[in-house]
Amino acid sequence: MRQFKKILIVRFSSIGDIVLTTPVIRCVKEQTGAEVHFLTKAPFASILEANPHVDRVISIRKDLSEVAKQLAEAGYDGCIDLHGNLRTLELKARLAQPFAPHPRPRTKTFDKLNYEKFLLTRFKIDRMPDVHIVQRYLAAAAPFGVVDDGKGLDYFIPEKDRVDLKEVGIPNRYVAFVIGAAHATKRLTEAQMREFCEDHDEAIVLLGGPAEREIGARLSAGLDHVSNACGAFNLAGSADLVRQARVVLTHDTGLMHVAAAFKKPIVSVWGNTVPALGMYPYLPGQEGLEKERRQEILDLDCRPCSKIGFQKCPRGHFSCIKKQSIREIRRVVKSID
Repeated sequence: MRQFKKILIVRFSSIGDIVLTTPVIRCVKEQTGAEVHFLTKAPFASILEANPHVDRVISIRKDLSEVAKQLAEAGYDGCIDLHGNLRTLELKARLAQPFAPHPRPRTKTFDKLNYEKFLLTRFKIDRMPDVHIVQRYLAAAAPFGVVDDGKGLDYFIPEKDRVDLKEVGIPNRYVAFVIGAAHATKRLTEAQMREFCEDHDEAIVLLGGPAEREIGARLSAGLDHVSNACGAFNLAGSADLVRQARVVLTHDTGLMHVAAAFKKPIVSVWGNTVPALGMYPYLPGQEGLEKERRQEILDLDCRPCSKIGFQKCPRGHFSCIKKQSIREIRRVVKSID
């Protein structure tokens, strides 16, 4: 097997997708001994800030020209493309230029299975392999001598971002409720979220970004047991609140994968997207429990309508969310020790 000295791993976005690359990062570092660099977009660079398996995080704001010289001079002998888009195609072309200062690196690109996703979302023909996306990421790293170590996801929180619960007035035992998601068709309605907050008698910490601050304020209004942490912490701080939670109730969003990295009990709520797309919580050894705790409406012929989501239901009925039983969600959350 060829020895690799310096390997570039590429994933530009977003939170969950980058967290899902961490088994590749760890396995490449530990199994090849190579220097590992990771290329991503600037807003997501902090995700890997404290990751001990990454020697250098390189970030861009708009395009590759910002770091083209740095990449060309780095001397990579391996490149693992876990994004697979036009930008990474440009990157690989730049690294392989005949007059580049270093030999052409060995490259491997992750198969996004776009055709299979199209069949599933457009025609409801399921040709998706029953394989988590992490395993597909690892398959892209296999030519570098990398095998799955079975340890799951990683998330490392810088000491400066750790949250002292007593200092911020949060009790030691609470449910972390991740109320955000990039698209409305992946989220419970505000009325449903309020119902859960009103009826669940355990302490609840609402998590989300600045965009969820106002809805978090409405959900927590008049409820002493509900704390609105949306927009109050950076990503690492929110991740630390996930880490310290008893259980995590979450939509299909980035903090769901952060929760999986901390091996937390997860109750995941699914709207227009489906676990069959391969991006459910990655918990090796706990697959059965994870599946049992999923909340999804299975008898809908319109689902999945998208691999990402919409701002409103394309058909107007929004049954994938409106049929969700808050009573059942609450029962599952309470049943977890």
